[in-house]
Amino acid sequence: MHDLLDPLKNPVTYAAPFFVLAILVELAALRWLDHDDSTSGYALKDARTSISMGVLSLVFLTAFKVVTFFGFVAVYAYVAPFHLPTDTWWYWVLVVLGVDLGYYWHHRFSHRVRIAWAGHQAHHSSELMNFGTALRQKWNPWFEFFFWLPLPLLGFAPWTLYVAFGLNLVYQFFVHTELVGRLPRPVEYVMNTPSHHRVHHGSDPEYLDKNYGGILIVWDRLFGSFAPERHRPRYGLTKQVDTYNLLRLQYGDYVEIVRDVRSTPRLRDKLGYLFGPPGWTPADRTAPTDTVLPRR
Repeated sequence: MHDLLDPLKNPVTYAAPFFVLAILVELAALRWLDHDDSTSGYALKDARTSISMGVLSLVFLTAFKVVTFFGFVAVYAYVAPFHLPTDTWWYWVLVVLGVDLGYYWHHRFSHRVRIAWAGHQAHHSSELMNFGTALRQKWNPWFEFFFWLPLPLLGFAPWTLYVAFGLNLVYQFFVHTELVGRLPRPVEYVMNTPSHHRVHHGSDPEYLDKNYGGILIVWDRLFGSFAPERHRPRYGLTKQVDTYNLLRLQYGDYVEIVRDVRSTPRLRDKLGYLFGPPGWTPADRTAPTDTVLPRR
């Protein structure tokens, strides 16, 4: 447990200085180098909000690691039919791929199920696209456990899951930028790139719920959720939040879910508001004009 919580065991710790350096380089490039005039750049309040979310998310992520670790260890120790050797190169290739595949399905779930979207939408709430936006992390990782659970069952040591996920987060930081265009075609075909991830952050109808991949974009190509970047996206949510209040950004959608669930006596409608896609309403009911629908 001590090793699990040791910040020196977390790849994100080692990457943090490079995150700061990347933000400074991006700021310098936006100021002094030629670039597309439509590049969104930085805004002080937006960047401050994103960084605050990122710092506080470390507290929630640590709590998540502590709680889930015991479950993963129990499955690994008492249920897994075999344990894979962690001292081989192929083990680390497999665990990184396994965590990335689990991330893809969890990410897709987070966009398609309202109770999960309520936590994830905070990351999409910025109308800007830059390295600072990458730090705008959610505080509510409630469902990730279930998407990682098959890995200890297949013999992957629990502590290695957190290392692989840390590497996944580090990689994803660097795809949050408008200053990198399209990369060579083989890279664009296999890897998640800034071009692919700009699409993911777009609120344009043709870009919604696309490009869920963390490190690899091949999952999206395999499972039908890929969309190429055809024009510069409109970033943020379909209904912009117009606030920098951290609590409203992180928990505002939960308040709306509670309001919607309480507004109907029918169990099937209550379940629809919880587990239907964002924006779901009963087919025989028109949403009240004073109800704020879930943001996409």
